[in-house]
Amino acid sequence: MDQDKGHVDEPVPESYEDLLEDYSHFAPPASDEVLQGTVLSITGKDVIIDFGFKSEGIAPLEQFQSATGEITVRPGDVVDVMIDHGPPQEGYVLLSHTRAARLRIWDNLEKAQQDQLTLSGRVLGRVKGGLAVDVGIEAFMPGSQADPRPIHNLDGLIGQDIPIKIIKLNRRRGNVVVSRKVAVEEEVNARKSTTLEHLAEGSVVTGVVKNLTDYGAFIDLGGIDGLLHVTDMSYGRIGHPSELLHVGQEITVQVLKFDRGKERVSLGLKQLAPDPWETVDTHFPIHGRVIGRVVNVTDYGAFVELEAGVEGLIHISEMTWSRRMKHPSKVVKPGDQVEAVVLEVHPKERRISLGLKQLEPNPWTTIDSRYSVGSVVEGRVRNMTDFGAFIEIEEGIDGLVHVSDLSWTKRVKHPSEVLKKGQIVQAVILNIDSSAHRLSLGIKQLQPDAWETYFQNHQVGDTVHGRVGRLASFGGFVELADGVEGLCHFSEVPGYSGRRGSEEPPLSVGQEFDFKIIKMSEAEKKVGLSLRAVAEDDEKTRLEDYQRQAAAATTTIEEVMSLKDRNLE
Repeated sequence: MDQDKGHVDEPVPESYEDLLEDYSHFAPPASDEVLQGTVLSITGKDVIIDFGFKSEGIAPLEQFQSATGEITVRPGDVVDVMIDHGPPQEGYVLLSHTRAARLRIWDNLEKAQQDQLTLSGRVLGRVKGGLAVDVGIEAFMPGSQADPRPIHNLDGLIGQDIPIKIIKLNRRRGNVVVSRKVAVEEEVNARKSTTLEHLAEGSVVTGVVKNLTDYGAFIDLGGIDGLLHVTDMSYGRIGHPSELLHVGQEITVQVLKFDRGKERVSLGLKQLAPDPWETVDTHFPIHGRVIGRVVNVTDYGAFVELEAGVEGLIHISEMTWSRRMKHPSKVVKPGDQVEAVVLEVHPKERRISLGLKQLEPNPWTTIDSRYSVGSVVEGRVRNMTDFGAFIEIEEGIDGLVHVSDLSWTKRVKHPSEVLKKGQIVQAVILNIDSSAHRLSLGIKQLQPDAWETYFQNHQVGDTVHGRVGRLASFGGFVELADGVEGLCHFSEVPGYSGRRGSEEPPLSVGQEFDFKIIKMSEAEKKVGLSLRAVAEDDEKTRLEDYQRQAAAATTTIEEVMSLKDRNLE
């Protein structure tokens, strides 16, 4: 160009290719071509976009608004557009962002299906047979594809962003079928392979609480679940895993056992902390006093938590010096704070024995100085057995009255024949064994021994009166006094031949006779009686009377004859 005329020559293209490149943007785009444009400005109802080709276009603002009306673009943003059908508006080419986005979505979906990519979709709501999922367009997810495990309530997924895989796509019909199940299984398998490579017994791993049961918790370690048993959660007492864990919680655990073939993993939580039983010897010395909380009461005692993971047992026999304890619940109940004395410590067996009664003096240690044999005491009947009755004479001191020491006169088969539970009675101390915590009492000793009195007032040869009380095969037992009986053998009954089965017993119950004592044994408390001796005595007495009468008659005759002779003279 001529410089004198003020014209400036334009640069000359270096080649024909440069010329084509420089003017190719003037070629109109295809109607189904997706273009990328830059947002220039936003008006009240439109978005002005530079989409190339030396042209600017306009698209409705509503195509760039969210469901809540919020504008999703701003000047400078790059967006997808397509040439829309219709005449230009105010010199701008009419554009459609919605059509371009839809085509781009279908392209992306086809690529995702072809490359087996995992996408993210938002569950919109329930539809017949499954769920509607937003993946750019509305896709269908059958209920069977919602999860690897059957889900009874699909509504729980509504509103959630979930991973999905495209399992069927028909662009012409606009149908897309997706599966969360396939995506989750693929993710789980990938995580599982990684987890199995690094999993080993003794290793410390991090997982998420997946589920809680009565016996433990299942922990997701990354594609594989491990069981954390309730006994491995804490050294302390846990009633239910929910007391310590909740679903979704991230925890660090130790692998206790791992069966790679069966893919079974046992986990432990308490193993990450020191075992408190390793130091119980120093924390709880024998004979020392401790304070704890009652956590459980059984028929045989109460368990007391001394510290987290350490419990001691107060046996029922160590709760009170009294032997009449029926159940530990009479002394303590769960939740009580109690003081106790350490009796035994066995760290290996994880056992600590505690005592409550040791907080008070043992009444048996001073019983010898407070009571003596032969003294009379008073107490309450606390318990009865077949062999006797237990009488509490003071707190912690029970004495036994044997059934044989209840009465001198009665044959007592059970203490209930003489005593009643709760009855206040007096007794005589027969024996004291403080070392064995035994006290022997007697009630019949409060009265004189009927046998002793009888032996003092009778001797062999005495004739006594008695009543036949009972019969045996060899004789009859005769009641001589209250509580005293003697035996009259059948051989001591006049007229008894001794032939078995040949005659009836010579005695019968209820008969009363005079008997002669022929034997006495105070040590064995036995008295031998005889009816024959009485009869013989009677016969002898009659003979002696006859002889005396005969002698008297002879004397009288002699006197008469002598008088007659004197008269004749």
